[in-house]
Amino acid sequence: MGTLTIGVSIAVPEPHGSLLQQLRASFGDAAAHGIPTHVTLLPPTEIDDTALQAVEAHLTEVAAAGRPFPMRLAGTGTFRPLSPVVYVQVAEGAEACTWLQKQVRDASGPVARELQFPYHPHVTVAHGIDDDAMDRAFEELADYRAEWPCTGFALYEQGADGVWRKLHEYVFGGAVVPPQASAPSERGLPAH
Repeated sequence: MGTLTIGVSIAVPEPHGSLLQQLRASFGDAAAHGIPTHVTLLPPTEIDDTALQAVEAHLTEVAAAGRPFPMRLAGTGTFRPLSPVVYVQVAEGAEACTWLQKQVRDASGPVARELQFPYHPHVTVAHGIDDDAMDRAFEELADYRAEWPCTGFALYEQGADGVWRKLHEYVFGGAVVPPQASAPSERGLPAH
């Protein structure tokens, strides 16, 4: 019996995910290419590999109870000096992310755990690099904006090489995407 390091997160979709990942690498964050751009719901957590099936069943239930919601990123923030992190802020969707992460970490579930810091949904763009590079990340992304309809989340496993790989995607049970998160042509705007 072995152990796995897993995480649960909401992927930042393309083209935003790749752009933020490239920017993170450009700031000197060596971990950038091994971590898909995301909003964390469950931080890196070690489990017995025999528990994976129970985790997957639990996440299926969480997703079934979830509903699509609009996600909007806007501007930057930092956890410094407490933690060496610069991030893009979740300007819309934070309440839904907070609800989801509580369901994922539910005390009766297979990945119940306490967090080191209070939950704060965000997209990391610099972690553990020198202060000048952290300042540059904070300033360069201050006007960054992105939005999309969040329709689910995914389970990831960290490999021995430190790279996070998607194991399974979970789609929310609600089939209705909120109007503010729909495509432009569905809002009565001309399609391109």
